[in-house]
Amino acid sequence: MPIMNSENLAADLKALAESEISPQTLMKAIVTKLSANPKYNWVGFYMIENETSGEPILVLGPYSGAPTPHTRIALGQGICGAAASSGETVVVDDVNSDPRYLACSIETRSEIVAPVYAGGRVVGELDIDSHSHAAFGAEDQRICELAARLVGKSIEAHASKDRQGT
Repeated sequence: MPIMNSENLAADLKALAESEISPQTLMKAIVTKLSANPKYNWVGFYMIENETSGEPILVLGPYSGAPTPHTRIALGQGICGAAASSGETVVVDDVNSDPRYLACSIETRSEIVAPVYAGGRVVGELDIDSHSHAAFGAEDQRICELAARLVGKSIEAHASKDRQGT
């Protein structure tokens, strides 16, 4: 099966988002689409929830790849926590040289994490790991940020429908 170019992938992701599926279903579909890229060895969403203590925490949502021991990550912990706390995309070319990295797999060499915004605040993130060093270039970042933005818009749209009772 040929690898989809980034323009086709972007169009497919936008079409998925426009189909008015739920945010959860959209996240699952995005994970499936992105996982088709052979250099993306783990693709998943973490969404922010409040602990019983009221502290926000990243909770693993839809993902594809090997199981991870990191199903709950404190904000500010690891590369995922750094992206959620800063609200900025984080690209790490060599996870072994980044002290923030929470080891999930000994095979992971690089990682990209893009925050998901809804209602003007970070509500989650898209995390992609690769077994290749420096796997994520400008096009990967653009696609990752697009996917995160589409999920954020879906969350906002569904929240608006819920408020309207539709």
